[in-house]
Amino acid sequence: MDFGIVELSRLQFAMTAMYHFLFVPLTLGLSIIVAIMETVYVMTNRPIWRQMTKFWATLFGINFVLGVATGLTMEFQFGMNWSYYSHYVGDIFGAPLAIEGLMAFFMEATFVGLMFFGWEKLSPVKHMVVTWLVAIGSNFSALWILIANGWMQNPVGAHFNPLTMRMEMTSFFDVVFNPVAQAKFVHTVSAGYVTAAVFVMGVSSWYMLKGRHFELARRSIAVAAAFGLASALSVVILGDESGYETTHNQKMKLAAMEAMWETEPAPASFTLFGIPDQQDRETKYAIHIPWVMGLIGTRSLTEQITGIDELVKGSEERIRNGIVAYDDLLKIREAKGDVPPEVTKQFNENVGDLGYAYLLKRYVDDPRQATDAQIKMAADDTVPTVWPIFWSFRLMVALGFSFIALMVYFFVVSNWKGMQYPRWALRLAVIVIPAPWIAAELGWFTAEFGRQPWTVDGVLPTALSVSHLSVGDLLFTLLGFVAFYTVLFVIEMGLMIKYIKKGPYQDVEVTQEWLQRHDDRLSGRDGNAPVTMPAE
Repeated sequence: MDFGIVELSRLQFAMTAMYHFLFVPLTLGLSIIVAIMETVYVMTNRPIWRQMTKFWATLFGINFVLGVATGLTMEFQFGMNWSYYSHYVGDIFGAPLAIEGLMAFFMEATFVGLMFFGWEKLSPVKHMVVTWLVAIGSNFSALWILIANGWMQNPVGAHFNPLTMRMEMTSFFDVVFNPVAQAKFVHTVSAGYVTAAVFVMGVSSWYMLKGRHFELARRSIAVAAAFGLASALSVVILGDESGYETTHNQKMKLAAMEAMWETEPAPASFTLFGIPDQQDRETKYAIHIPWVMGLIGTRSLTEQITGIDELVKGSEERIRNGIVAYDDLLKIREAKGDVPPEVTKQFNENVGDLGYAYLLKRYVDDPRQATDAQIKMAADDTVPTVWPIFWSFRLMVALGFSFIALMVYFFVVSNWKGMQYPRWALRLAVIVIPAPWIAAELGWFTAEFGRQPWTVDGVLPTALSVSHLSVGDLLFTLLGFVAFYTVLFVIEMGLMIKYIKKGPYQDVEVTQEWLQRHDDRLSGRDGNAPVTMPAE
């Protein structure tokens, strides 16, 4: 196998996936916030809430269109760059993606038109229902995509058919209710809600600093603070659930996230800081917090978290079992239906480790001919590069707790301080707008890079999943994607900035007389004074 092709294929998919995910979190969260605002409008019949709904829906629409365009490209890549993966597990992986396209995406795409062009055609209640259907469709799309991704992390409800050389679904129920997929869905969606809340809060703060659209801005901050606080707390709680599932289903990923080279006595400590050294198998200058990782990972004081070295030894044993399964697989295919019962029995006992034998393909064409040294090297390959996972996880967690602090502050000021936001707080809200996207990308990097060397964990190595393409083909398409996506990014940012500067279509604002009376505060001459509006 040509590892240049493998790495270029991984780079291309990583680039398109991480670019696409720039749009997904905002779509998920902003759709809900817009629906909440329109619900308040229907309940109160106050024009300011209609204005808010239409303004934030415009920004949602820009983001939605770019998200759809980049998402479609990703699905085509499965056939273009990952054809053997598509052949090997397509019966399982393709099912949730097909449902997502036929149900969730079509529902979302159909009602988004009514949401934008139905203001004068539908009654307020009917239009509100349409807006909620767009929000539900957006989140429903994420559900099915994350069910597909969750199966790659924890391949349940399927078995390998030696006659077709493919994975086949045995239980759709197990695939849909895969605990890894469910934990990943709620965690990802909550992170999207935080992203939208920070975005709304930041843009609204910018308006207040500029002395514009106060009615819209202060109400938007109040909604975003309440919604964002609940979401930020959910991210931490549901992230803990994801960590617990990882303990049971992806032990190597968890050990790499902690740079835990050796199994520690229970309960394991959490490494707050350290410099992982993969060559020497140690974490230098480590600062530990006792018991924390054991409580998070096992929810007990007695269960251990297995270290990397011990997991490598387990992988070596699984590779040897996989070689037995590989040998039996060839016998079954050669027998053409007349298979000795003892061969079938032995194959069924070891088929769960067949994927580990495929790791040897990097070193030898026939895994049965592998030497002890090659088996050891293949076992070592099950360890991902530790330091990027270690630090991306910690940066993500640090950002997550900072969002809680931000939301708590704005929630308190919005509800108990008369919305008297200090200028420093408004500036901070503007500055942190990119932070949730950084946290989301770090989270996906941890999840996907930590899964290596597997496309489907324990079943199909990444190196065997790629299409038969040349390096030239991959470089050409990679450069094409980079150029095209850069143009899309420039268009996206240009449109978003244009409509943010433009503001709402029809301003529902306080009188000019009030603005003149508070000219000192709005112009910034009183730099420490909070930017506020009079109570209604």
